[in-house]
Amino acid sequence: MTAILTLSSKNYSSWSMRGWLLCKLAGLEVEEQMVPVDADTRAELLLLSPSVRVPRLTDGEVSVWDTLAIGGYLNERFPDAGMYPADLAMRAHCRAISGEIHSGFYNLRSALPMNLRVRHESFKVFSGAKPDIERIIEIWEECLTRYGGPFLFGATPTVADAMFAPVATRFVTYNVALPALAAQYRDTVLAWEPVQEWIAAALAEPDEMIELEVEF
Repeated sequence: MTAILTLSSKNYSSWSMRGWLLCKLAGLEVEEQMVPVDADTRAELLLLSPSVRVPRLTDGEVSVWDTLAIGGYLNERFPDAGMYPADLAMRAHCRAISGEIHSGFYNLRSALPMNLRVRHESFKVFSGAKPDIERIIEIWEECLTRYGGPFLFGATPTVADAMFAPVATRFVTYNVALPALAAQYRDTVLAWEPVQEWIAAALAEPDEMIELEVEF
């Protein structure tokens, strides 16, 4: 039975992007079930997910939502996929920064909503979001310096890279200036084949797709 991944807009939904990338990391082939998010379909989303959120992975009798929960399930289901680093300390670090991006950075969520179709050459970033940007740069530079890159925990992508991928797209959308090492990582993420595939699908998405909420 083919697993089903319920998604909303590929252009606007950062959480959908994360869930999809996690499936790619695991090597799980999924059937994408797109849910147009408007007032008429919020009830349908409620039936699909008690949290009224996407993505939602249905794999046989298993149904799991919340991006980190999907990542945890896939890591258990495909333990050889390398979704987390093999080293215990690195794995703990990967979980910590993935959790940080999952639960924090509210000001940046509000100030720089995801939109893959547009490019702002000159965008005044809300001052409250600047500490969030600085923290993200700090996370990236620490990981790249400690583990050697080009991904956050070394030569291959992990859950952390899937979690931070939408951030890289936002930095391009709003032309956020980055120091050299962070900019190099941003470009590495954007060149990652699954990210390229997601962006291409987002650009081809019908215009009527709308955002469920401002999300990071």
